[in-house]
Amino acid sequence: MKKNQIITTEDILLKLCQSVSTILSEASNSDIHYSAMVQKITKTGLKPDFGCFVLFDGGFSGLVVINFTSKAALELYTNYMRHMGMPEEELATLHTSDEVADVLGELMNQIVGGFTNQIRKDLQTHITQNQPKMLTLNKQVILSVDTNLDRPQARRVTFSTETGNIFYLELAMDKTEFIQLEEFESHEEESPDAILEQALSDVREEKEGKEKSNTQASDLMDDLGI
Repeated sequence: MKKNQIITTEDILLKLCQSVSTILSEASNSDIHYSAMVQKITKTGLKPDFGCFVLFDGGFSGLVVINFTSKAALELYTNYMRHMGMPEEELATLHTSDEVADVLGELMNQIVGGFTNQIRKDLQTHITQNQPKMLTLNKQVILSVDTNLDRPQARRVTFSTETGNIFYLELAMDKTEFIQLEEFESHEEESPDAILEQALSDVREEKEGKEKSNTQASDLMDDLGI
């Protein structure tokens, strides 16, 4: 990173948006996009049809909320389970099903986990998260979450699924800036999936090499009439 770079709330929000887009796209095997525009809001809250939230604390504190429409929640759940190889007849059909809550909760956990890892590498500070909480809401209920922040800032970003269903990301956090004093390199960490894939690739190459060697030896024996 360049020296004297200043990281603001919007920069931190962008890292969170990238984590949401990357995790959900990979998990659902579909394209998840976020708006280039961000809204300043006065407070965050859980809204219909399905709300997830995670609190984080450490170098700075805050709250991450994702509010899904029922169609967006079901699309992400269905695509994720299909990607995992689940038979079509075993998929839940209602966004109120426990299976949908479990999947979205796990994805929320991965999203915030990826976000906190990126913060640790890029900003050289440490934040921890609690377990995600999920709640199905009807049209008449909007719940606010008390974050106990001294000078809270809140932002909202609109996301869309591959078929155009909408969901909203909200971030509330301390008003803070990170000012870089010295230059440093932000090292990328290999994901467990990437490490596993590389290991399997090495095994396949080694096996193919042995089979090729055995074939060549067999051909030589045949040529010699042995």
